[in-house]
Amino acid sequence: MWLTDAQKIGVGLTSFGLLFFFLGILLFFDAPLLALGNILFLAGIVLLIGPQKAFYFFARKQKLRGTLCFVIGIVLVFVKRPFVGMCLESIGFLNLFGDFFPVVLSFLRQLPVVGNFLLLPGVRQVTDRLAGVRQSPV
Repeated sequence: MWLTDAQKIGVGLTSFGLLFFFLGILLFFDAPLLALGNILFLAGIVLLIGPQKAFYFFARKQKLRGTLCFVIGIVLVFVKRPFVGMCLESIGFLNLFGDFFPVVLSFLRQLPVVGNFLLLPGVRQVTDRLAGVRQSPV
């Protein structure tokens, strides 16, 4: 799969956004880092999937509660309420992107070191339950 230049920039912006999220949380909910992470993450998503598809993704009826929580969380981070904002953003993030967790989990299981850890019997059961992976009865 080949990515266009805009999509490559989107991957970079999304990655840096997640990095700033992580650093902001690691540094005790530093509001400027979290705000920068929000801006970079959203800009990266828009560049990665395109403006029209991003709008339709966030505006879908079944994703409206997640979008609302995510946006209110971003606003709270911008007005210097980072802990409450990140809690709301987390709820929104799980509602918006929770459907992708089984795909991410199956990708991570194919990686050399992480995959071996995720395939351990106890860890596999926990991650399957968290990601909502269902076992076939056959």
